[in-house]
Amino acid sequence: MATMLPAEWIKNWEKGGRNEFLQLCRALSEDKSHDSLSFRDIQQALYELSSHVVRGNLKHEHASGVLADIIEFREDMPSILADAFCILDIETSCLEEKTKRDCFTQLVLSCLYLVSDTVLKERLDPETLESLGLIKQSQQFNQKSVKIKTKLFYKQQKFNLLREENEGYAKLIAELGQDLSGNITSDLILENIKSLIGCFNLDPNRVLDIILEVYECRPEYDDFFVPLIESYMYMCEPQTLCHILGFKFKFYQDPSGETPSSLYRVAAVLLQHNLIDLEDLYVHLLPGDNAIIEEHKREIVEAKQIVRKLTMVVLSSEKTEEKEKEKEKEEEKTEKPPDNQKLGLLEALLKIGDWQHAQSIMDQMPPFYATSHKPIAIALCQLVHVTIEPLYRRVGVPKGAKGSPISPLPNKRAPKQADSFEDLRKEVFNMLCYLGPHLSHDPILFAKVVRLGKAFMKEFQSDGSKQEDKEKMEILFSCVLSITDQVLLPSLSLMDCNACMSEELWGMFKTFPYQYRYRLYGQWKNETYNSHPLLVKVKAQTIDRAKYIMKRLTKENVKPSGRQIGKLSHANPTILFDYILSQIQKYDNLITPVVDSLKYLTSLNYDVLAYCIIEALANPEKERMKHDDTTISSWLQSLASFCGAVFRKYPIELAGLLQYVANQLKAGKSFDLLILKEVVQKMAGIEITEEMTMEQLEAMTGGEQLKAEGGYFGQIRNTKKSSQRLKDALLDHDLALPLCLLMAQQRNGVIFQEGGEKHLKLVGKLYDQCHDTLVQFGGFLASNLSTEDYIKRVPSIDVLCNEFHTPHDAAFFLSRPMYAHQISSKYDELKKAEKGNKQQHKVHKYITACELVMAPVHEAVISLHPPKVWDDISPQFYATFWSLTMYDLAVPHSSYDREVNKLKVQMKAIDDNQEMPPNKKKKEKERCTALQDKLLEEEKKQLEHVQRVLQRLKLEKDNWLLAKSTKNETITKFLQLCIFPRCIFSAIDAVYCAHFVELVHQQKTPNFSTLLCYDRVFSDIIYTVASCTENEASRYGRFLCCMLETVTRWHSDRVIYEKECGNYPGFLTILRATGFDGGNKADQLDYENFRHVVHKWHYKLTKASVHCLETGEYTHIRNILIVLTKILPWYPKVLNLGQALERRVHKICQEEKEKRPDLYALAMGYSGQLKSRKPFMIPENEFHHKDPPARNAVAATVQNGPGGAGMPTSLTINTAKLEESAAEETDKLKEKSQGTVKVINKTVNATPKVTTSNGNSASNSKIIKEKDDKEKSGKEKDKEKKEKIPATTPETKALGKDGKDKPKEERANKDDKPREIKEKTPKSDKEKEKAKKEEKASKEEKSKTIVTTIESKSVAEKEREKEPSREKDVAKDMKSKENTKGGEKIPVAGSLKSPVPRSEASECEREQKRRKVDIHSSPSHSSTVKDNLNELKDSSTKHYINHTTPTLSKSKEREVDKKDLDKSRERSREREKKEEKDRKERKRDHSNSDREVPQDSTKRRKEENGTSSSKHSKSESPSDSPRSNEKEREKSKSKSSGKEKGDSIKAEKMEKSSSGSKKESRHDKEKEKKEKRDSTGGKEEKKHHKSSDKHR
Repeated sequence: MATMLPAEWIKNWEKGGRNEFLQLCRALSEDKSHDSLSFRDIQQALYELSSHVVRGNLKHEHASGVLADIIEFREDMPSILADAFCILDIETSCLEEKTKRDCFTQLVLSCLYLVSDTVLKERLDPETLESLGLIKQSQQFNQKSVKIKTKLFYKQQKFNLLREENEGYAKLIAELGQDLSGNITSDLILENIKSLIGCFNLDPNRVLDIILEVYECRPEYDDFFVPLIESYMYMCEPQTLCHILGFKFKFYQDPSGETPSSLYRVAAVLLQHNLIDLEDLYVHLLPGDNAIIEEHKREIVEAKQIVRKLTMVVLSSEKTEEKEKEKEKEEEKTEKPPDNQKLGLLEALLKIGDWQHAQSIMDQMPPFYATSHKPIAIALCQLVHVTIEPLYRRVGVPKGAKGSPISPLPNKRAPKQADSFEDLRKEVFNMLCYLGPHLSHDPILFAKVVRLGKAFMKEFQSDGSKQEDKEKMEILFSCVLSITDQVLLPSLSLMDCNACMSEELWGMFKTFPYQYRYRLYGQWKNETYNSHPLLVKVKAQTIDRAKYIMKRLTKENVKPSGRQIGKLSHANPTILFDYILSQIQKYDNLITPVVDSLKYLTSLNYDVLAYCIIEALANPEKERMKHDDTTISSWLQSLASFCGAVFRKYPIELAGLLQYVANQLKAGKSFDLLILKEVVQKMAGIEITEEMTMEQLEAMTGGEQLKAEGGYFGQIRNTKKSSQRLKDALLDHDLALPLCLLMAQQRNGVIFQEGGEKHLKLVGKLYDQCHDTLVQFGGFLASNLSTEDYIKRVPSIDVLCNEFHTPHDAAFFLSRPMYAHQISSKYDELKKAEKGNKQQHKVHKYITACELVMAPVHEAVISLHPPKVWDDISPQFYATFWSLTMYDLAVPHSSYDREVNKLKVQMKAIDDNQEMPPNKKKKEKERCTALQDKLLEEEKKQLEHVQRVLQRLKLEKDNWLLAKSTKNETITKFLQLCIFPRCIFSAIDAVYCAHFVELVHQQKTPNFSTLLCYDRVFSDIIYTVASCTENEASRYGRFLCCMLETVTRWHSDRVIYEKECGNYPGFLTILRATGFDGGNKADQLDYENFRHVVHKWHYKLTKASVHCLETGEYTHIRNILIVLTKILPWYPKVLNLGQALERRVHKICQEEKEKRPDLYALAMGYSGQLKSRKPFMIPENEFHHKDPPARNAVAATVQNGPGGAGMPTSLTINTAKLEESAAEETDKLKEKSQGTVKVINKTVNATPKVTTSNGNSASNSKIIKEKDDKEKSGKEKDKEKKEKIPATTPETKALGKDGKDKPKEERANKDDKPREIKEKTPKSDKEKEKAKKEEKASKEEKSKTIVTTIESKSVAEKEREKEPSREKDVAKDMKSKENTKGGEKIPVAGSLKSPVPRSEASECEREQKRRKVDIHSSPSHSSTVKDNLNELKDSSTKHYINHTTPTLSKSKEREVDKKDLDKSRERSREREKKEEKDRKERKRDHSNSDREVPQDSTKRRKEENGTSSSKHSKSESPSDSPRSNEKEREKSKSKSSGKEKGDSIKAEKMEKSSSGSKKESRHDKEKEKKEKRDSTGGKEEKKHHKSSDKHR
């Protein structure tokens, strides 16, 4: 430290040091700015001066002199000087040098007049005082001071016990306890107290204690006691009050003590008025914070143990022990816990409204620990009541409710009451957060808070506030959500089944968007219950109770169980529903009772249920597929079913569920469409099922009323409200169109994205589900949305397809109702505009309306397909097809009649019912009558509508099919773009497609070949069937069924056929070349030939079915069985086809029983139904006249198919495509025949032909020819045997070669020859007789029809010349088709040709003139041009060489032969002349066409001429299987001798002609030579004819 007095000053003290010192002291004294600093500096200056004197540097006189001068500078200068002496006294007393001590004594003595004795006596040592002479003896002085101190500090002068000074204390209590209502103030009383303290020597601390005691007893006088204590405290130390209170609390802290509430209150008031600090008081209170935390943890552990016990399965013996232990524990618990003074103080603070201090106490404790004590929770609730009162009165009180107003707290330091929502944020929300789940103690406050929330939401959702206000409101809204999450919902969980609270809460919840609501429910369910021990227990108890109820829930006790569920759900819906849903997922039989038992729920609970369902559906841990990966999991199916039922029955909001489905679709997941499907089905009553009966389907083509009455399995009534709810949900959240588009897109997504790894069966299921739901949902929208709504939402067709990438079928499906709406509204407008009642006017207006609405659609559809498409079909036709429905085409009169009759029966039953009360009877009858009237009105309306539509179509039809390429191409486009996509869209669409085809036929639409259309549909269904899903197969089956129904109707009766098809353009077999003047404009297919064609179609169906059944592929087998089941009413009709099918299906049953039970079930089902149809099947000869020439007539038309396919002028029934499959079978036969040449030679004289006709190789024919030569004689014997002996049983016949169950051979044979089977094998003599008669008749027909074959071929040749370029296209087409069949060349001729021996052909020629009239009505003269005879004659040789007719007896044959021979001789000569003439023309034409047409097509043409004949020749040979052949040989040895010569000649002929035909297909010249030989060999032919007849 720097010295204040420099040494120079001391040295030169007299000269200048003294003055310097004086100046320093004066300067220090005068400096007022730094008072404390100057004080210290003066102290130092005086000390330094004195110490210089002690050290002997300065004389004490000089020092005392200068000190006398400075003593006046400050008032406290003597005291400062005394301090300096005191320090020096201590310092010098410790020194051994006496001189310094003496110097100090002299200095003090010289300064005695400056400092008073008393000050020195205070500061200096007794010894120093004695040496200074201020006291006599230091010892005495010490004794005296001890006495004084004892008297002062240890001798009682004030009385703190009442008994010590009872008068004084009595007066004090009287003073404090007097009546304070007058003018007595605390100041007055304080003065009296002071007097009493002074007068009676009362202890001030005890007086304060008594004041507090009296205050405890008189709590109402806060205004008196608080100021009194406050004033009194000025006389005490600050801590005194706190210590006195602390001692009071300590007094009650022993285990048996209970702190009185009055003490808590006094402490709280003193805290509120800040007379004491909380921190100071808090340490005096028990229990400690650590103890509180421990207790909280213990509660949590206990709660968890309770949960564990409830979830544990306890055996009965253990149960009793457990219960006893629990009882003991409970008894221990009931012993009173020690008093918690902190909570008592907290309660008191809350009661007086000291929120700040209360909050800080709660912050010291674990969350919700304080409020878990009921008194505190109630006190806090009361505080909230008071705080929200003004605002609640203003906005929260419901209309008409009075309520009981709550008066504010008397003390002004309580929280400010809330007048606006903004004020709630300051305190109330905070208070509620501290309350948490314990708001449950005060349901009334709960309701108030909820009502305030409702009022706030009303204000929040009303527009018109400023931006700042909006921001504030946003903040408030988030606060409301937080309060809901943290306080309201947990409190509801702890309330005891209070339904009113639940409803009250829903009042607020319904104003939240569902996203917020579901978020809150999610928090409530998954987080809230873990936050508090009490909630943990409640959750466990709820689950326990739910288990109890669910175990006992049945259909019978739905009501009582429902009440219990209701009770439980009011407080803890999330937990309850979670458990119920888990049970439903396991046991689907619970669905109905659960749905019924949910009728006692509140609105909030229903909403929570919706959330729980969505959460269950979205559960990521659940697999949506069964472990076999082929079916959707049962839990998902159960949930979906439950969804549908519960959403229909109860008013639950759907938005969340619909949005969930949409989101899943966006994510490319279609499993959850199951839910949408169920919901729409149950809520709107729109069923989608493939199991509809034809009656239901028929009803579905009527109006809405008929649909509702007869279209669905269940009579779904009362769907008006639920469907309205569904509609509103879709429209309000704009989900209608997005769902449709997502479903339409997802159909392909299922296959290409979603289905990657999945089992094909499952992919099919998902595809079907997606498609069905789309159809169902679209149907719902169409029937429920108003016109405006629908049109507003669905974009135009080109936008749907091109922008949204909706598949065309789905896009039209969505647009169709829109067109119908628009047309009907436009029609109504036009009707109103012009009042004309005539039917003609109405139709005209309707057509105008259609044109106006559909014109833009015609424009729009052009962009959907390449321009080439519109060459064949017009956009108008395309749009018309896709925009109409069954409702537009036909009225289901029978369906209307059926429903009306049902209602009549119902009314009669009501009349007969004696028990029904009259008023109910009346009601029911009125309902039935009203329904009946509605149905009749609807029928009338539909009838008018259909008539208008048909008129419109009549006008449009001429522009429909343009056929700029070919008729065949037109049919292809029609099937590809219209029929096939739509027939598998829905069951009604399947019916519609079949009906539409018939309608196009009936309208006599130009360029539409009905025959070709039907033929293409029936001919090769394998690919179509194989590519269907399960439901599509069912719909495709329906389509085929309806097509077959039409065909069967025409087939059944000549009159119907003539009426409906006779001269319709659809049944033209060929269109004439323009240059031809033969007199007939066109050729129609006659009735008998139509029957052949129908048989061909049946045969084709059988072949395709057998193929599918034998693939072993799951999809093929399943789909064909479904299709076969659907077409059962009309197919199979022919016995042998039915038997073949039956065997295949039986085989499937055996093979699949263990492997694929679903296929087994399908096959068994079909097998049973097929057996029941057996009595209705007919033999083939009853189905169509089965004589070969007649069949050949049909074959001739068929042959034109490939030839004329390219030319509209020569379009015929069968195209290459139609015949592929038939030819394929021929090839299979060929292979077999080559493989077993020996057997074939034995069995059938047709074998050489088989190989030839297949056009496989010349070498084949050579080999077989050689073999034939060797074994001619064997064959001849065979034939004689066959002649005389009936062939094997139909069973063997049907099996074909496969006597021993060889599946491949079986298939081939069966496919090739089902037509002949029945007749070839008569079982009895009667049947033999019958067969003979038929043979006779057939001979005559043969003669008719054989010529037509010739003519048809000639026309085909002619047309080939005319249109070579188109022919090339067709040739290419055929080539490609051939190539698809495993590299084999497949002949493409008609499979219906039935070969005939040459002799018969020549006989027919002779009959030609006589039969000319007949010729024209038969399809085979599709061409009567005569330039083709030579080729024809040759081809007929090819065809008929190998034919063997059914067995006849010898005698009959001979008679017939004689007659026939005579006739044929007459005609032979005429025919030879013609042939000579035609041959020349033919030669010229043929060479031209050879130049023009590619070699491939000529080759194929030649093959055509021989192909299917070979097939039939093979199939018709009576000895199809080697085994049967041998049997016959054995039986008929005796009968074989007489005819060998004739047979050998015939065999030679056969051999020649077969080899000839083969060569001819390569060289024209050879062909002509052979033709000459054939035509001139009349006698040989006759012989040959005779011998062949014998064989028959």
